[in-house]
Amino acid sequence: MEIWINPACSKCRSALSVLDAEAAEYTVRRYLEDPPDAAEIRDVLTRLGLEPWDITRTGEARAAELGMDAWPRDAQTRDRWISALAEHPILIQRPIITADDGSAVIGRSEEAVRSALSRPSSGNAGASDQGGR
Repeated sequence: MEIWINPACSKCRSALSVLDAEAAEYTVRRYLEDPPDAAEIRDVLTRLGLEPWDITRTGEARAAELGMDAWPRDAQTRDRWISALAEHPILIQRPIITADDGSAVIGRSEEAVRSALSRPSSGNAGASDQGGR
């Protein structure tokens, strides 16, 4: 499993605490330093069963600068939203956990994080960290 985090985010730190308490095996991706590209965002959206505007932090200053509140939320503008998320990863809701079974959750609550843990996995042997903590 992989978790996309911003270390400054309290929800991300809480999600990591739950994963650590459960001795879950996961990889950390500091998505502001290692941003997902448009294809990765599309994949995560499919896994989540959501649209790009559903995972956009529209309260961020960058969203206001881009005027995203006025952007249509439809199939014709979907790629525009995805491009904005790829270019400005601060706009991506966090943390996002991708489970080994191909699903994903937005881990903003302990229950959501635990739901990712209940999915089939390749083992529970501790944490690894791509970006360093």
